[in-house]
Amino acid sequence: MKKYDYIILGTGPAGYKLAQLLAKTDKSLLAVEGGLFGGTCPNVGCEPKIFLSGAIHTARASQQLVGRGIAQSAQLDWDQLMAAKKARFDSWPAETKAIYEKMCDVAVGYGQFVDAHTIEVAGQRYRGDKIIIATGHRPHRLAIPGNQYSHDSTDVLSLAHRPDRAVFIGGGYVGIELASFLAAAGTKVEILIRSDRILRGFYSKYAQAMVDAMEKQGIKFHFQTSATKIESHQGAYLITTNQGTKLTTDYVVDASGRVPNVEKLNLSAAGIAFSKHGIDVDDHLQTNISGVYAIGDITSQALPKLTPVAELEATYLYRHFEEGQTVPIHYPTIGTAAFAFPEIAQVGVNPDQAGTDYHIEERDLSGGSLYAGLNEQEAKLTLVYDSTDRLVGASEIGATAADDINNLVPVIGLKISQTDWENNVLPIYPALADKVAGILKK
Repeated sequence: MKKYDYIILGTGPAGYKLAQLLAKTDKSLLAVEGGLFGGTCPNVGCEPKIFLSGAIHTARASQQLVGRGIAQSAQLDWDQLMAAKKARFDSWPAETKAIYEKMCDVAVGYGQFVDAHTIEVAGQRYRGDKIIIATGHRPHRLAIPGNQYSHDSTDVLSLAHRPDRAVFIGGGYVGIELASFLAAAGTKVEILIRSDRILRGFYSKYAQAMVDAMEKQGIKFHFQTSATKIESHQGAYLITTNQGTKLTTDYVVDASGRVPNVEKLNLSAAGIAFSKHGIDVDDHLQTNISGVYAIGDITSQALPKLTPVAELEATYLYRHFEEGQTVPIHYPTIGTAAFAFPEIAQVGVNPDQAGTDYHIEERDLSGGSLYAGLNEQEAKLTLVYDSTDRLVGASEIGATAADDINNLVPVIGLKISQTDWENNVLPIYPALADKVAGILKK
């Protein structure tokens, strides 16, 4: 049985970052992968999504500008777009695997724990002084009759031909983003939401503004509605809901959430504690078993499941392992966004959670020349200040929300004052960054 200083289970952003760092040392390292090398983000997540959004955003923007300088809206060719996506991304797993093989030893297959420091992959056993679990999340599948007829986000991002009709089940950021993509391409889209709102975790006022904008784009929402059964029906699919209604569609997308990839790990053999939310870790990212760690989406921590967070945790573990860093992990200010049309983004204190010690200011951005030129009527910005008038939170909806909020991430995270900003920063005009000085109060 071969022994290693480190064994990393999973090659997504968390595992990849850690492997890159450890490969520079003289320590022995084994990387284990049973799925796509590179994980969700570069293969079936954020990277292909952003690639697709280029053409989709252009088409949607042209639709908003007909009669305002655009004579005819652009027609999106979904089949052609997906062919371009396929040409770009299909080789990435093999290319990533080749990179790994230059960095360290590689075992192809799903790693299962035999005991706290031994794993088995494809019939071979390996022992690691330290084992790091970075197996990420996967799409949740509803346990309802006919769920075999539904598709997940991975399927949508590989959908060669656009359906005429599609029903999405779920109103999280994945479902909202992909629903807006298909709608922009001409698909008649309906979305089932089991609660009274979409995009939980985002500012509720802007989540509702997103609903209003998407309804104008022809998307139909069914709130307080969940699917109870899916049937094949006359060449299409019939969805029965808890409200007793029936919807006929050509394509069903289960966007009911994401769940941690724990089932194939055989965690009980090692006594590793976990729940439906993921693997439990302490403030050094160690599980309840000494020498076994977890990073990225697989942990049960109530943090945004984002690539930058996963990479931050990987860097922390490297410093903890190889540089003697003993302080607990510190999570900086984290921005997040949903890349629909319009975008919605936020950082810091959510206005919904701002108590009496905070005060809120709302600004209408739609009158600015940029947004007026885009006919972006939804563009709004909400700012949260603490009792000392320091900016501690910001939420925005609009065509450039993600980039705008990114300007405020360092402002909030570094607690930059108005004086510091004015004395040291002269941003490009007329982007939102130019307005930061007016946003800061002290």
